[in-house]
Amino acid sequence: MNRLGRYLLRVVVLLVVLVIGFFGLVLIMSELGGEVVTLHTQAAGGGEKRTHLWVVDDAGAAWLRAGMSGSGWLARLERNPNVLVERAGRLIRFRAVPVREPKVRDRIHALMREKYGTADKLVGVLRDPAQSVPVRLEPLGPARE
Repeated sequence: MNRLGRYLLRVVVLLVVLVIGFFGLVLIMSELGGEVVTLHTQAAGGGEKRTHLWVVDDAGAAWLRAGMSGSGWLARLERNPNVLVERAGRLIRFRAVPVREPKVRDRIHALMREKYGTADKLVGVLRDPAQSVPVRLEPLGPARE
């Protein structure tokens, strides 16, 4: 391999390492960037799916945010809005209500940015804020064991 070929190979390897590192950092920040809840939804076949998500509180309600309107967990709760959420060691039943209003979306974005700071900025690089969908959690009571 000639000198130019070796140089190009090094550049490609460096770029791959940087991309993998960036996505790894995003994953770490999304899990360790602040409070994370576990959302339990029902899969189409009846099984349970668990998703780790950030949560904010506004006007007495808890809110989640789907980074994309096509998120799998969002589609599942649109099929069946009765969900369980693990938060602070408690398992609580909620009715999940997607709210597709720009003013609400912008408010939830601002609250997420305030609560999660740099982690939210970093994760935000991977999504179009206009495609995000806030989800209001309406309490139904404690989960039955």
